Amino acid sequence: MIINSYRNSTLKDEFKTHHTSNQKELKVEMEVRSVYLKTFGCQMNQHDSENILDLLESINYKFTPDPKKADLILINTCTVREKSEQKFYSLLGRIKKYRKNGRVLLGVGGCVAQQEGERLLKKAPYLDLIFGTTNINRLPELIEAARITGKVQIDTEFQENSHSFPKSPCSVSSKVKAYVTIMQGCDNFCSFCIVPFVRGRERRRPSGEILAEIRKLVEMGIKEVTLLGQNVNSYGLNCSGELSFPELIREINRIEGLKRIRFTTSHPKDLSEELINCFGELEKLCPHIHLPIQSGSNRILEKMNRGYTREEYLSKVDKLRRVCPKIGITTDIIVGFPGETEADFQKTLDIVTEIEYDEFYSFKYSDRPMTRASQFTQKLPDQEKSQRLSILQELQKPITIKKNKELVNKKLEVLVEGKSKKNPKRLTGRSGTNKVINFEGPSGLEGKIVRVEILEAYPHSLYGRMV
Repeated sequence: MIINSYRNSTLKDEFKTHHTSNQKELKVEMEVRSVYLKTFGCQMNQHDSENILDLLESINYKFTPDPKKADLILINTCTVREKSEQKFYSLLGRIKKYRKNGRVLLGVGGCVAQQEGERLLKKAPYLDLIFGTTNINRLPELIEAARITGKVQIDTEFQENSHSFPKSPCSVSSKVKAYVTIMQGCDNFCSFCIVPFVRGRERRRPSGEILAEIRKLVEMGIKEVTLLGQNVNSYGLNCSGELSFPELIREINRIEGLKRIRFTTSHPKDLSEELINCFGELEKLCPHIHLPIQSGSNRILEKMNRGYTREEYLSKVDKLRRVCPKIGITTDIIVGFPGETEADFQKTLDIVTEIEYDEFYSFKYSDRPMTRASQFTQKLPDQEKSQRLSILQELQKPITIKKNKELVNKKLEVLVEGKSKKNPKRLTGRSGTNKVINFEGPSGLEGKIVRVEILEAYPHSLYGRMV
């Protein structure tokens, strides 16, 4: 039987009665419970998972990296691309064996859960929990209700109040940097993108709440914050009495003790001159921007409903580099969009050569449910899409290496994040332009900004010595 504990009054009464009469017993039970959590997707999903673990800690669940030892197994999913969704279903099939008895609960959240809802049970009838992208705050009650009643709990109804926004956990996992959500959802409806359907329409947090959260993070020792939203550039637009996004960054820049500010994701059509100027004026704003172009062809950009042309994009990149010559620029590119010709693809290759991105994330187009592009004709064969993706990636490799080699013998400021995962004898951190830098150094530097002379350049990182 499928029950939503927030829509069924009978279950509410049953849960309250059982919970009240067995409160002491329940508290003792939960003291020894553990949770395994696997996350797919973007920084927003990563931040959501941080909040999930923080919420569950409040009901005495501790994280375990081993699903075999877990009392609760959760998967936070991504559906922006078909490959991410396939990875989730593959993991779900492998992990169901750990749900051996009623003691172990298995739940799915995030974008696939929001997209599929109750339909997930057709593929995975053994699930105990299905919760949507704005229902994380209700997770503790859903878990308790599922354990008490033995009934499946489903809650994917969009919440639009402030409680649906993920806040920074009370005990942040990193003592150096943290994510701060400033808005959720998207109103752009790019023809290939499922985000408005699984994250909802744009909703903004009040700027006062955002600033208070960042001040609290700084008190906890955080040195760098990354502002999150599906389109942060539209923060404050058409919202009387609220700060614009550049104004919000200027206020954050005034917070004492904070060293660095980053943001993602930035939509080109809403990248204003005021925001571009911030890169030349604000010392805490990192000289790096992720600016997804998706295609270099105006014809394809129009079909994608991106709201800008190739020429407008190039103009904004030029302004960014004039204001901040050392700025690092990364992007997203989709190949094989329906109807993409060889000429369209060549225009994408041309713009990659012209701009010389520091790095990019590239993907083969895949149909997403509910999107307009999924109904387009002239779909390209997968083999052709794979071939174009390979050509694009091979074009970028020497560009990335070249830009990294240009930094050899330069001295860069690096925010030390801790020990390197690959070599614990080394420290690791990032430059302002978001380059990963590994170097030798003493303990006790975590959270400090140090100067590092770059000695060697690799495709995805740099190596240096502390000055």
